[in-house]
Amino acid sequence: MPLKNLRPFAALLALLLLASNAPAQTAPDREQLLNGLRILFWEKPGSSDVLVKLRIHSGASFDLAGKAGEMALLGDLLFPDAATIDFFSDEMGGKLSITVDYDSTTITMVGKAAQFDQIIEVLRNGLLATQFAPEVVNRIKEARLKIIRETAISPSVVADRAIAARLFGEFPYGRPSAGTVEDLGRVDRADLMLARDRFLNSNNATLAIVGGIQKARALRTLRQLLGPWRKSEQIVPTSFRQPVPADSRALVVNGPGASAEVRMAVRGIARSDADYFATAIMAKLIQIRWQSLFPELTNKPSSVRSESHVLPGIIVMGASVSAGATADALLTARKALESVVSTVATPAELERARSEALAEFAGPLAKPESLPDPWLDTETFRLKEVPNAVAFLQAVTPADVHRVAGRLLNNPSIATVVVGEPMQIKPALQGKIPFEVFGEIPPPEIAPKPVAKPGINARPS
Repeated sequence: MPLKNLRPFAALLALLLLASNAPAQTAPDREQLLNGLRILFWEKPGSSDVLVKLRIHSGASFDLAGKAGEMALLGDLLFPDAATIDFFSDEMGGKLSITVDYDSTTITMVGKAAQFDQIIEVLRNGLLATQFAPEVVNRIKEARLKIIRETAISPSVVADRAIAARLFGEFPYGRPSAGTVEDLGRVDRADLMLARDRFLNSNNATLAIVGGIQKARALRTLRQLLGPWRKSEQIVPTSFRQPVPADSRALVVNGPGASAEVRMAVRGIARSDADYFATAIMAKLIQIRWQSLFPELTNKPSSVRSESHVLPGIIVMGASVSAGATADALLTARKALESVVSTVATPAELERARSEALAEFAGPLAKPESLPDPWLDTETFRLKEVPNAVAFLQAVTPADVHRVAGRLLNNPSIATVVVGEPMQIKPALQGKIPFEVFGEIPPPEIAPKPVAKPGINARPS
């Protein structure tokens, strides 16, 4: 079946997946402990399982300068013993995981409702009795460093990291949330203890509970085990010095293989922005226009994505192309950006973009452990209401997309990165796109030799 005939089915599937997210669409019972911990509760009578999800509303954006991965390492320290993870998978048939992104730290615990007290006790021990013994910190740090060293980094990952750094510079979103070997090496025990005291506090967190446990019993356990969790006197605000405009030259980064990874990026919007959903559709429209201008992308891995955070994020255009086609890929990418500013989307373009955006939103929300996420997002991103992605995406009009394009893409600061073999890429870019090669010192400019002018000291010919 041709791709264009599959799009209506993709949109229908997206709608069904989002609609199946029933508990998240039903308003939870809300409670709050005396220490400020907010609780969202969905009771599912008859269910033998329970999902406990704690969202701490601070993440890797608060890593100290030069110490990327600090908050991720703190997350590892909450449950440093492998036996704790094994208990959830082997004894309870569930799972325990920790996710640290730029905006938050999320602990997900899935187990049996009958063992709810044990689940909360494990959570309590991680939060209130975090192990900062030097030998524990060193062991966990070495484990994370080992993973980073041994993880094969693909050219596409290198390109994604390079474009973020190129656009954001020293701004927190310009560094990897999981950290690097160099930065993690600088994180010490005192840094981690300070981060715990600043961010892992009860009034900086929201706890979601979904499952077959009575609310009264759950609250009794929470008051007993999490009631002593320390409240912070002041929540650390998310405020950072804004990045300077990006260097307009393309940055060429050495990478393996005959193909090249190209990236072009501009600043995006915050998650709480009213134009969040219109921007998601605009990103898909840019991809459609880019593929139309550069047909080679039809058979190549390519994407345009909008990433939003507590503060304005990034819109990234990316593709894998032959080294000789890098200039054409980048020139058409810029034309695609300009086209969405100058030309309103056609009905067919808008519906295709909307369908692809719906499918993208449906994927993460289809996971059972993601059911409370829309409600947790309202706390993390300070949203005015719980977002219904289907309704918001369906409400976006061509005029909305055109207005957002004018707002974000009219004379933007554009960052460009190419990852590949410099000896193949430089000839392709030469004379078409200004560029610099990472780590390469440009030859010094030779000043022209002065020409002697006739004068009183000039020797006659």
